[in-house]
Amino acid sequence: MIKLALVQMNCTVGDLEGNAAKIVDFARDAFQQGAHIVLTPELSLVGYPPEDLLLRDSFYAASQKALLALAERLAGLKDLHVLVGHPWLHDGRRFNAASLLVNGRIVGTYCKHDLPNGHVFDEKRYFEAGSDVLTFELGSTRFGVAICEDTWSQQLPAKVKAAGAEVLLVLNGSPFHMNKQHLRFQVMRDNVTQQGMSLVYANLVGGQDELIFDGNSFVLDGSGQLKAQLKHAAEDMQIVEFDGATPRTGMIAPEQSTEAQVYQALVLGVKDYIGKNGFPSVLLGLSGGVDSALTLAIAVDALGADKVRAVMMPSPYTAEISWVDSREMVDTLGVRYDEISINACFGAFTDTLSREFAGLAADTTEENIQARIRGTLLMALSNKYGSIVLTTGNKSEMAVGYCTLYGDMAGGFAVIKDIAKTLVYRLCAYRNSITSVIPERILTRPPSAELRPDQTDQDSLPPYEILDGIMQMYMEEDRPTADIIAAGYKKEDVDRITRLIKINEYKRRQSPVGIRVTHRAFGRDWRYPITSKYRD
Repeated sequence: MIKLALVQMNCTVGDLEGNAAKIVDFARDAFQQGAHIVLTPELSLVGYPPEDLLLRDSFYAASQKALLALAERLAGLKDLHVLVGHPWLHDGRRFNAASLLVNGRIVGTYCKHDLPNGHVFDEKRYFEAGSDVLTFELGSTRFGVAICEDTWSQQLPAKVKAAGAEVLLVLNGSPFHMNKQHLRFQVMRDNVTQQGMSLVYANLVGGQDELIFDGNSFVLDGSGQLKAQLKHAAEDMQIVEFDGATPRTGMIAPEQSTEAQVYQALVLGVKDYIGKNGFPSVLLGLSGGVDSALTLAIAVDALGADKVRAVMMPSPYTAEISWVDSREMVDTLGVRYDEISINACFGAFTDTLSREFAGLAADTTEENIQARIRGTLLMALSNKYGSIVLTTGNKSEMAVGYCTLYGDMAGGFAVIKDIAKTLVYRLCAYRNSITSVIPERILTRPPSAELRPDQTDQDSLPPYEILDGIMQMYMEEDRPTADIIAAGYKKEDVDRITRLIKINEYKRRQSPVGIRVTHRAFGRDWRYPITSKYRD
C-alpha cells in the first residue's frame, strides 16, 4: 500500500524561505503519518503567479538555491518522495517546472508542456514549453507528473499513460471562479480518468492580488469516481492510501452553496491581501447601504473587529434610517465607528464654486463633489493611521460607471468589485444565515447613493435584475447584442447598458485592484481599449 499526502498550501509570491518552511512542515507531518509521497501545488516554492519576477534571472537563481536547500532539509525523511513546483532556468530556457526530491537529491525534473495564455494567464510571456515526461515507480505502481494546464487536453495524459503511468500527480495553480470545481471534475474525467489513470489534483489556496486560489484539491479513481476532496478556501492536507493504482475512499469535504463559496473566497482574499502586504488594519466608508454593509461584514470576518474601522460621513441628503442602521451594525460587530459630517466641506466647495457655477442648475457635479469629499477624508485617515481603505463598489456599478473617480472609487482594495448587485443581496442573506449582522432594513430598502433628495439607483439605472442579466451575457459571456435581445431583454436597455460598459472603461482602468470570483472580471480578464470607434 502506498500512502500519498495531498497538500494544498497557501503560498506567498516571492517568499521562498517561508514557502519552503511550509513544505518542510507538511512533509514532516506527512512522514510521521507514514506517507511515501508528498504532492504540493504548482510553483509552490515561489508562489503563483510571480508575473514579471519571472523575467529576472536573479529570481531563477534564488529559486534554484532555495530548491537545493529544501532538498537538504528533507534529507532526513528517508525515502520520502516530495514533488515541489518551481521556476527553472536551464540552458538559457525558462520553464514552469516540478522537481522530485528524495533523500536530499533532485532525482527528476518535469517541465510543463501546455502553457495557458488566456483569461488571467499569460505563461507564454515567461516560459517555454517542455517536451519530456516524468514518471517514477514506488512498489508496483508507476506515477506520472503533470502541471495544471497539461491536463486540460488529452495530449499530455496520453503521453504519460504511454510511458506506463497508472496514477497522474498534478500540481495546480487553478484560480477560483463560481462553479469552477464542477468544471475541473468534468475536464479531469474527460482527459485523465477516461484513459484508466487515477488522478491526484493538488491545488493552491490563498489570495494573490485579485486572484483567489480555492484549494478543493481532490482524488479521482480510474473510473472518475471522487475518492477524496480537501477543504474550500483553507490550507489542508490529507493522507490518501493506494492499493496499487487504486485510491481508497478518504475524507470528502461537503459541497457548499455558491454563496458560501464566494463569501469564503472574499474573506480569504481580504485576509491575504491585507496580511501578506503588511497593512495593520483597514477602514471603509459606511453609508447605511447594502454594499458597504457587505464589505464591512467580510472585513470583520477576515481580520477581526479590532483591525476594522468604519466611518459614516453624512451629508444633507443622508436619511435618518442610514444613521440608525449603520450604528446598529457596528454595535453588532464591535468595530470602531466614527461619524464625520461633510456638510461644512460641501458648503465650502459650493461657496468656492458659486461664481463659476452661477446660473447653472445643480446636477451630478454636486453629487460627485460629495463623493470626492468622502474619498479625501478616508484617504487622509489612511495616511495618518496606516490603514488601507477598502472600497465598496460592486460590479454592476463598475460596469456602467455608476461610481465617482477619486470619490467612492478612492482606496486600496476593491473587495466586491466582481460581485454583481443581485449577488450582493444573496451574499448578505448567506452571511445573516450564520449570524444576523446586517440589519434587515438595509436589505429591503431601495438602494440609493443619497447624493440628492429622495434619490434611488433606479432613477438612473434599470432594475438590477435587468442590468446584471445584460452585463453577464455581454461582458462575461461575450454574447452579441442580438442574442441578448432574443433572450427577452428590451433593445433600448441592451443598447444603453452596453454603451455604458464601453464608455466607462477609462474609469475602471483607474480603480483599485479587486477580488475576482467570476470567470471574467474587469481587470486581467477584460482588456478592451479605452479609445475605440468600433461599435457592434
